[in-house]
Amino acid sequence: DIVPPAVKDWAIDWFGTADKAVLVIGTLLSLAVIGSIVGNLAVKGNREAAYAVTVVVGAIGVFAVWMRPAPDLGRMLPPIVGTIASLATIWWLAPRHPLHAAETTTAPAAATAITSEPVGGADEMERRSFVQGATTVGLLSVLAGGLGRVLRPRFEVGEERAALQLPEPSETVPAVTSPADPTMAAYDLGLEGVESFVVPNDDFYRIDTAIVVPQVPVDSWSLRIHGMVDNEMELTFDDLLQREQIERFITLSCVSNPVGGELVGNALWQGVRMRDVLEEAGVQEGATQVVSRSIDGWNCGSPTSAIMDGRDAMIVIGMNGEPLPPEHGYPVRLVVPGLYGYVSATKWVTEIELTRWEDFDAYWVPRGWSKEGPVKTMARIDRPKRGRDYSDGADGAIDIAGQAWAVHRGISRVEVSIDEGPWLECELAGVPSDDTWRQWRYRWTDATPGRHSVRARAFDGDGVPQPEEPKRVDPDGAQGYHQVRFDLDA
Repeated sequence: DIVPPAVKDWAIDWFGTADKAVLVIGTLLSLAVIGSIVGNLAVKGNREAAYAVTVVVGAIGVFAVWMRPAPDLGRMLPPIVGTIASLATIWWLAPRHPLHAAETTTAPAAATAITSEPVGGADEMERRSFVQGATTVGLLSVLAGGLGRVLRPRFEVGEERAALQLPEPSETVPAVTSPADPTMAAYDLGLEGVESFVVPNDDFYRIDTAIVVPQVPVDSWSLRIHGMVDNEMELTFDDLLQREQIERFITLSCVSNPVGGELVGNALWQGVRMRDVLEEAGVQEGATQVVSRSIDGWNCGSPTSAIMDGRDAMIVIGMNGEPLPPEHGYPVRLVVPGLYGYVSATKWVTEIELTRWEDFDAYWVPRGWSKEGPVKTMARIDRPKRGRDYSDGADGAIDIAGQAWAVHRGISRVEVSIDEGPWLECELAGVPSDDTWRQWRYRWTDATPGRHSVRARAFDGDGVPQPEEPKRVDPDGAQGYHQVRFDLDA
């Protein structure tokens, strides 16, 4: 959280959604290097410096945990235990090393000459022994305190989730099987290279601040609803299962998604209407913000109007016909159509607080992002891909196709411009509602071999075109036309 924004941007640009894995690996490697440095300090008789470096590194670890949105003793134990283990290692091994004593003892030259083993050789062996021991113990403490938290929890809710049966929704949509299914044929054009209308759970983008995915058993989960309400509530997972369930196709998008990016996806969500729960709690006049908090302390703020205006804002327990995957919020998360995830889509949600818009700024707002985050209109070209070679079809034509979204406003038209030519209207697939993305296609029948470029633009349900002027993702989402250059073979 205290890393400069430029460094964060660099890491995301280089590593993308693998940034957390790179961070964990880099941290472990850094600790290994620091352990070797500490070992060398101690083996040279400078135990005070070794102790100091160890304490400083441990303090940094504790401080990093403390800076998280919801610090607790459990999260602080790994750096504390690791520091104590490292200090104990230095204390245990350093006094056994004879180097310091050898350096301060004067021996006759002749005696030195007839020694069966050179002092330097013994020193070198002791150095190696110490460094290896210190590094090994240090790594073991890191693995016990760090990797144990990374690897072990992944299996904690797997068996529970596999056995969980979701209730039948009272309001359903047709079952999702494949683009070839008659029901889905209206939504999915079934073109190679175009992302499917429904993104499988394993392929759905993941963006959050959790380095380790929280593992929350359903029997320990609850949702507290408080603040500016007439009746404070606390719901268990069983309470949610007993409530009326709905299923809805809803497209989610990350505010960090660049023009033409893949941090967007459509899924079938199951859960209860958030509006019904808040009406039961009794939202008080003036409560203009819904603040939701995750089990790890992350939070976001949504306009109360976006929850209560009739859209299908949901407290979600299912994704694409199965319980939520842990990476996507198991056991419960929020989904609000039309808002970017950073202001609506809290995973592992445990708390909803009603407050005034001006009284609270959620996690990303002090970090330079807009407090309001409506999803912008966008068209993305999925085929042809940038820089790829394409051959003509049997009739000498190629398909230019992709996705367009203006979540909760809908898409009324998509147009493409080939080689900076006139705008050409595209064929649109059907959609179940305005809350999903929409596939589109233009059949280019007079395509010619060579290098070409294509741009795409979308119009929302009211006929308003997406802005042409390029804009970076911060503070409220990227904008501009997606353009692809490609080669067409003869």
